[in-house]
Amino acid sequence: MPVDHWYFISGIDVRAPDAAGAIVVLGDSITDGRGSTTNGNDRWPDVLARRLQATPATAEVAVLNAGIGGNRLLRDGLGPNALARFDRDVLARPGVRWLIVLEGINDIGTAAGAKAKGETTATADDIMGAYAQIVERARSHGIRVYGATIMPFEGFTYAGYYTAEGEADRLRVNNWIRSSRRFDAVIDFDAATRDPANPSRLLAAVDGGDHLHPSAAGYRIMAEAIELKLFTR
Repeated sequence: MPVDHWYFISGIDVRAPDAAGAIVVLGDSITDGRGSTTNGNDRWPDVLARRLQATPATAEVAVLNAGIGGNRLLRDGLGPNALARFDRDVLARPGVRWLIVLEGINDIGTAAGAKAKGETTATADDIMGAYAQIVERARSHGIRVYGATIMPFEGFTYAGYYTAEGEADRLRVNNWIRSSRRFDAVIDFDAATRDPANPSRLLAAVDGGDHLHPSAAGYRIMAEAIELKLFTR
């Protein structure tokens, strides 16, 4: 009987030539693919993988999707936080040469609710500190790290997730990603997906309907915004 979930398999090791390498994408539901086509393999890491395979210079580069829905950089959610799972999901994977980090929106979006409950929340400074730690840990293992800017989320249908304070944090974090020079390169998903007329919202062509997660077409736009030369030696 067919099912729509992989209940036990989280990865497969394969034989590969010495020239082969892998990209790990550390992320949340936007990387896990919420809003994509069921069984369609059209999440943005899937589209990136097909682009790489179709290009001779990058045909031996694999993409490992380490996205977990609801994931945060600093606090556990529907899985261990990104810092806690970093060794397991990045460093322990064989052949990893590159890391793309697209995390932080859930740290920002859940802050108001956590604060109302008297819980500790992640500030923009905390998020930037977590990124810096990820960069240093990856580089110590010879992995190049690419920072992806956090995409717009005004109008997200989950009550209390979007706030003016959260938007200010998103803009501040994105500015740091672009200008700090901590990363080996920047993948500007914010610029690729925002509505020029209302930059705090997703472009209609990207929006999957809830104003946070892209559609299949939106995931393709994300993947096509990535320069493949980042993954050549």
